Amino acid sequence: MRTTDWSLVRVLRDRAAGLCLAAVVVSGFGTSALWLAAGVWAKDLTGSDAAAALCLLAMWAPTLAGPLLGTLADRTRRKPLLLAANLLLAALLPTLFTVGSPGRIWLLYAVLFCYGAVGVVHDAAQSALVAAAVDPALLGDFNGLRTTATEGMKLLAPLAGAGLYAAYGGACVALLDAVTFVLAAGLYALLRVREGRPVRPATSWRERTAEGARHLWSQAGLRSLVLAGGATMLFAGVNGALVYAVVDGLGHTPAYAGVLYAVQGAGSVVAGLASGAGLRLLGGRRFAVCGIALTAAAVAGRAVPSDPVALACSAAIGAGLPCVLVAAFTAVQRETPGELVGRVAATAGTLVFVPNVAGLAVGAALVDVVGHRLLLVLLGLGMLGTAVPLAQSSASAERTAARSPSDASPA
Repeated sequence: MRTTDWSLVRVLRDRAAGLCLAAVVVSGFGTSALWLAAGVWAKDLTGSDAAAALCLLAMWAPTLAGPLLGTLADRTRRKPLLLAANLLLAALLPTLFTVGSPGRIWLLYAVLFCYGAVGVVHDAAQSALVAAAVDPALLGDFNGLRTTATEGMKLLAPLAGAGLYAAYGGACVALLDAVTFVLAAGLYALLRVREGRPVRPATSWRERTAEGARHLWSQAGLRSLVLAGGATMLFAGVNGALVYAVVDGLGHTPAYAGVLYAVQGAGSVVAGLASGAGLRLLGGRRFAVCGIALTAAAVAGRAVPSDPVALACSAAIGAGLPCVLVAAFTAVQRETPGELVGRVAATAGTLVFVPNVAGLAVGAALVDVVGHRLLLVLLGLGMLGTAVPLAQSSASAERTAARSPSDASPA
């Protein structure tokens, strides 16, 4: 493969794509650092594991309102909205300097909830801006590299956040995150993109929200990818809840889960780098099918009580899982009119990521009832079943595309 064909080079040569990717890297570093530090902070303040878990819940809860929040991204120009979202979070995070006792823990939860809500709007606006500013041929490369950047930050930033927390406390981690949002705002400010002023809507907020959902549902190819992504993430959530049972079955202490997560993250980094080429070679649905099949085999393979197998399966899960996500969100950007991208992207985000949280809860409830090895095999089979309708729709689309006009019957 020539150097000029490599995804990273292709994206960085495009000024808009490079700036957007840099903003993802910078803000993602701060987010990943705060994600770990917030839970540790809550645990230290209260001594409660439940209080620590509520931090993650506070950040994730606004995803449920994704279709509604996504309408904001279609009400105004996306570049100013991204600037405002980043600067708002930068101004909000320093309020955490006042959290110094269990009685102020509510402020931590409130800030994290606002963080999650602004994040939903931010992601929807960014998807719409990228769809408008980046060459459509680069969207697959960009989304793959975004996955690489996000997973790479998950490997590096929590360590930095933990070190900063141990040395200076949680407020300093919040300040670091605020600085990253200021830097991200500066990068978005450098973008050169022409955006027309959105037409003032004549419909109600509820109707505008429904428009995004209707568009997603009316596009068969897009709908199948998003639903496959949601089902895959549901199974992935159950699988995630079993990681400590897998570690225990291998005879290791719980800390070994960190090794498995690191290997999985490395697999996702590699998958992100290869996603652009994979989408061009296979097309979105076949690329997603391959990723789901790889993930399914790896999830079932975790039932084997062997360290080398467990490590290989973690890497394979990391490589396979992003494929359906990259395929789905690239399809959203390519197959959605510009004025609807924010709403459709946010709706797709809700349909894809909320099942992951539900899966974690289901897995936690089942792991002590059903042996984790049997459950892993069943999960692998269920996930493989998710790929079947997607593969069938891909084959049907290929047959339709292969028909020439002369094959059609006369009217």
